[in-house]
Amino acid sequence: MSTKEKVSEELLIEEETVKNNEIILFNDEVNTFDHVIQTLINVCKHTAVQAEQCSLIVHYNGKCTVKTGEYKELKPQCSGLLEAGLSAEIV
Repeated sequence: MSTKEKVSEELLIEEETVKNNEIILFNDEVNTFDHVIQTLINVCKHTAVQAEQCSLIVHYNGKCTVKTGEYKELKPQCSGLLEAGLSAEIV
């Protein structure tokens, strides 16, 4: 096995062990669409269109994955959503 093949194999193994988590946003009867959209833009760095689409999915389906990544990156964003009065969790 060449050095290049060995490095490629090691990278594949490393990529498989990184677990992506998700922030799930849940519907509620308290927050307005505008508040949810603005919070997703500010906290999760969504575009306006992306935030609007997520808010509609949450409204009609009851929940939506709004962000994926490593837990340590998602934790402060999930905390920001919770601090803004939204209902969210990391899974």
